[in-house]
Amino acid sequence: MPEFRGAAHDARVTSRIGLWLGIAFGLCFVTGLLSHGIQHPPAWFSWPTRPVNLFRINQGVHVISGIVSIPLLVAKLWTVYPKLFEKPAIRSLPHALERISILALLAAAFFQLATGLFNVAQNYPWGFYFVTAHYAVAWIAVGALLLHIAVKLPVIRESLSTPVGLQQEPAAGLSRRAFLRSTGLAAGAAALATAGATVPGLQGVSFLGWRSTRGPQGLPVNRTATAAGVGRITDTWRLEVTGPGGSRRLSLAELTALPQTTAELPIACVEGWSQSATWTGVRIADLIGSVGAGPEATVRVESLEQGGAYRVSELPAAHARDPLTLLALRLNGEELDLDHGYPCRIIAPSRPGVLQTKWVGRLVVTG
Repeated sequence: MPEFRGAAHDARVTSRIGLWLGIAFGLCFVTGLLSHGIQHPPAWFSWPTRPVNLFRINQGVHVISGIVSIPLLVAKLWTVYPKLFEKPAIRSLPHALERISILALLAAAFFQLATGLFNVAQNYPWGFYFVTAHYAVAWIAVGALLLHIAVKLPVIRESLSTPVGLQQEPAAGLSRRAFLRSTGLAAGAAALATAGATVPGLQGVSFLGWRSTRGPQGLPVNRTATAAGVGRITDTWRLEVTGPGGSRRLSLAELTALPQTTAELPIACVEGWSQSATWTGVRIADLIGSVGAGPEATVRVESLEQGGAYRVSELPAAHARDPLTLLALRLNGEELDLDHGYPCRIIAPSRPGVLQTKWVGRLVVTG
């Protein structure tokens, strides 16, 4: 059986790293719930349109806190791992429940962090739907974490109230303070190495920050036209707009002739990257207003995609009436590239990239 030999195998160290890990897990859980609610909103849920970077901030915190959790989890396991092999394995019913909660917590935590990393890399070597599984296991992880904290609360309170530098006997390896500093530096380095995917000012130093400016017109693309089954758009294409006052069919030339609005808005991807760009297009509020929609109207947006979970999206009333929600025709002063949604796409403030529907073919006022 492994033995405690290093100074880091101490409840004072474990409790402090556990506190940091709990904060990181908490941030990751709350921002993940918000992200899930925005993409799959229940009837009671609403998400504001301002500030325009709000979803970008939420998703950035979610990914960065998840990345930071990895070195913290490894460090915490290092401080306690000999206890996992103690004999007898089960001493009482409360002890059995504690061991089960730890097993559930470790399994759920590793599942969440591993699948989250694969999602960031857009690599899915499994057969289940990532969003549903990640959301469900998050509740298991948080439930097991709360149970673990409740069981260990007396030890945590005592450990956090005792100075970490108080050395009672000589011990091998790094001192407790040195181990905590090393863990903090590792967590900070992990955050700095990846934060540039979300924080523009850190792009130059975040060497693991993915998808900075790659893609046509200087903007990354997650789903290309080929992957979406969208071919060349011909001159026969028309945008259909349907509302309580009737329907309109508009050619690209007719859309271009309408009053245009230009705004700088971010594309914020649920995989973690985000980037601002200048978009020009027609206000959605003006388009649906021309078919009789009121200020509380909601809109179903249908893409020319042949399939996919986000072929259809819903614009809540707050976004539909927002003056910065556009049917974008141009990106950074140029006609949209086909991979960016030519002939037109949705761009709205404070929305996930998967809901900024590309290759729009139809707008339907639904409420």
